Amino acid sequence: MQEFRNRVAVITGAASGMGRAIAARCAREGMRVVLAGINEENLQKAEAELRSNGATVLSVRVDVSVLSDVEALARKTLDAFGAVHLLVNNAGVVAGASPWESTASDWQWVIDVNLYGAIHGVKVFAPIMLGQKTEGHIVNNASAAGLINFHPSAPYQVTKAAVVALSENLYHWLSYHGSLVGASVLCTGPVASQIGDSRRNRPAALADEAVELDPAARLALFKAQSSAQLAVLSPAAVADVVIEGVREGRFYLITHQESGMPLIRERMEDILATRNPRKLGDIIRQ
Repeated sequence: MQEFRNRVAVITGAASGMGRAIAARCAREGMRVVLAGINEENLQKAEAELRSNGATVLSVRVDVSVLSDVEALARKTLDAFGAVHLLVNNAGVVAGASPWESTASDWQWVIDVNLYGAIHGVKVFAPIMLGQKTEGHIVNNASAAGLINFHPSAPYQVTKAAVVALSENLYHWLSYHGSLVGASVLCTGPVASQIGDSRRNRPAALADEAVELDPAARLALFKAQSSAQLAVLSPAAVADVVIEGVREGRFYLITHQESGMPLIRERMEDILATRNPRKLGDIIRQ
């Protein structure tokens, strides 16, 4: 997708963090922006900020885990702007710990938002974008947790790995149909976002006692990231990766291009060699 000016971008999870930064970058590119999120107060603040900078903006409260909400988002986007050219399925949450310690509600909430949010976005918007017969692009936020072999939150890692698979499948189907719509998967390392505080948006129906991440598991991830020299990026830096990646038509959008590769390579080499992954204790002791 080469042309951004006067095109329409829809970003989920746009009320804060990476989503808000991606929306701001889209606005600077001259796009008309639809902010989708679940926190109305933050959405309104983000909308007011972008409007004050001269952007054309629409904010819509959306629960991406609910298909009818995403369908309503599409209708409101088309009613306001007549088209959609860039979809960024960014909304995400984190909860839970090990596979058995994570509660049923942890699993349900994280799967509903992280995985079904992306599925709903693709299911609703892809047919619209394909029918426009113009250039477009879909970006799914999977996090590097979808490419490496460990994250302290099992539900988070499982859903992010699934989003990678969803995105790869989408890429091939779009290519098979000779579509002008491209696809990318965003795999971020550490980012100064608010996902760690995502429980503030947890629905009452799925409320549960918080499961604290095991300190050893936290340490293992920290040590792995430190040994790979993964810097904590700003949301604005991630937004740059997204826009430039879409412009260049790249599928894998990896924020820590050089420093993060050893962690990804280790997992791939383990698979190719049918070798067991390193154990948590070995990572902590390194």
